[in-house]
Amino acid sequence: MKHIDVDNIESMPSGMLKEGKVFSFKCHSGLACFNKCCRNLNLFLYPYDVLRLRKKLEISSDDFLDKYTDVIMRPSGFFPEVLLRMSDNPEKTCPFLTETGCSVYSDRPDTCRTFPVEQGIYYDVKKGSASPVYFFRPPDFCLGQNESRQWTTESWAKDQDATLHNKMTAMWAGIVNLFQNNPWGDEGQEGPKAKMAFMAAYNLDRFRDFIFASTFLKRYKIKQEIMTKIRHNDAELLKFGFAWIKYFLWGIETNNFRPR
Repeated sequence: MKHIDVDNIESMPSGMLKEGKVFSFKCHSGLACFNKCCRNLNLFLYPYDVLRLRKKLEISSDDFLDKYTDVIMRPSGFFPEVLLRMSDNPEKTCPFLTETGCSVYSDRPDTCRTFPVEQGIYYDVKKGSASPVYFFRPPDFCLGQNESRQWTTESWAKDQDATLHNKMTAMWAGIVNLFQNNPWGDEGQEGPKAKMAFMAAYNLDRFRDFIFASTFLKRYKIKQEIMTKIRHNDAELLKFGFAWIKYFLWGIETNNFRPR
């Protein structure tokens, strides 16, 4: 997910796909480059990616984060970024890559799912609006771009079952955009607020325990239908977590809950 500065529009990456524009692409095992793109990656994992992958692997959020990710804080950022940890081999392959392809294909991350299209959010501060932008950016070695099958961004997202992933990633991008300024105050990036925000986004097991096994429900009132959803549905819990982060850090009100 790329953040595009409206004041520097000329610096946008090449390959921008305007609405309705088509691109040619097809990836299959008959290509000499098959799976070459699954090596030595800086692959950012968004919250919904972690949700899907740890469920696919049938492990806890804690175990997934410990085993498969590196959590880094960039000097210019105020929220950590989560990267998929590559395998410890000469080619630095994706840990889920096998000889026959991706072992988690049905639950692959948004970046992999949308490849070779890159999605961004175009923020217009003057208009107070945000809209998606797309770029066709296959690597030079990719032979799939020479195939004849044509797509629009809409048909490609539908074919790759990426619509929900893209939506969840865009929701997260809206929160990341709020971290343009330091929300932590004197606590710093290792303080209780920062740990709370990270938990609500990336560790849904602990976040669910926080809601149902702490004093949260004594302090906040949640509608019964929302309570049922977040108790049993991880995607709904993640959306609730996004709302909680915005309320907890910036006081942005929500219909999901209210103080008692």
